[in-house]
Amino acid sequence: MKVAVNTRLLLKDKLEGIGWFTHESLRRIVTQHKEHQFFFLFDRPYDEQFVYGSNVTPIVAYPPARHPYLWYLFFEKGIPAKLRGISPDLFLSTDGWMPLHLKESVKSVNVIHDLNFAHHRDFIKPVVLRYYDRFFPRFAQAADRLATVSEFTRNDIHDTYGVPLEKIDVVYNGCNEMFHPLSEEEQQRVRDQYAGGCPYFLFVGLIHKRKNLANIFRAFDEFKSRECSNAKLMVVGDKKWWEGEIQDTYEAMRFKEEVVMMGRQPMETLHRLYAAARALVYASLFEGFGIPIVEAFHAETAVITSDVTSMPEVAGDAALLVDPNSVAQISDAMFALWKDDALRDRLVAKGRLRRELFSWQQTADRLWNCIEKVF
Repeated sequence: MKVAVNTRLLLKDKLEGIGWFTHESLRRIVTQHKEHQFFFLFDRPYDEQFVYGSNVTPIVAYPPARHPYLWYLFFEKGIPAKLRGISPDLFLSTDGWMPLHLKESVKSVNVIHDLNFAHHRDFIKPVVLRYYDRFFPRFAQAADRLATVSEFTRNDIHDTYGVPLEKIDVVYNGCNEMFHPLSEEEQQRVRDQYAGGCPYFLFVGLIHKRKNLANIFRAFDEFKSRECSNAKLMVVGDKKWWEGEIQDTYEAMRFKEEVVMMGRQPMETLHRLYAAARALVYASLFEGFGIPIVEAFHAETAVITSDVTSMPEVAGDAALLVDPNSVAQISDAMFALWKDDALRDRLVAKGRLRRELFSWQQTADRLWNCIEKVF
């Protein structure tokens, strides 16, 4: 079988959530199914690390998909031109986008990770929102089969676009094998290196309104006002959407000198920051899955996360669930994990069990099973 794959998000040193999904699932699928040929379709020069085996042929289709107009040209002109030369049996997209006019002989599987733009429209630039509104319902309907990363999103796709539930498979996300606990001595070295020797709460994620960092700042300020402590808040993430409410809230903080803005960090550093944290504070407003929750489980760090969208599904009983719109609830959860070692230990123990439900190997197996269903 010939499988053509949209791999435009496999970008060296720039993998985000969907990029990691693409990388971790495809490298396993390609290795485990050497009897099939895979054609990876990039939108710019690719890195050889993403050519996972001799059964992978990398192809660059143009133009680079960096803007709604270029997205359209890439998926409706660039990719179809390459597909004519490949004549694949299946087209797989791992990021939700796909050509709308595939030949009838080409089956398709599309992975839609979330529909956050349909619910929090103020998070999206108008020109991007217009593209999503026009094309994503068509992307969802055009595929022979859909995959997604949580039961929440499966139901959301069904409710929003009318796709039958039996046409949508849940494959979940996994966690990089690098995430693991550290000894107390190693944890202290991390705290010495990055937090001036102090214990800290950790936020990991793109700095964007959807991640709710403004309320996390407010909650940390409230926690520090309530508890005389040396705790810090470590913020790991790209400052792409820093201006506005997030920056204004930070500037107004009473304890902003206790916030350490670390920017984007490599995986080698990130796993150590998780493992040395008092707790992960991941009180996002909307997630299709929430990979940091599982990363914290593997690092054996306690988790505070939101009681909305997919996060309760992923966290189960292994995290403190809070209303992300309630500064008081986020602050109370921080206070509880700061003061109560037994509570923290119970959550870590539950996280050890919970993490077994999510692995990239299981993701790859489920995604391949989804592919097999279309045949």
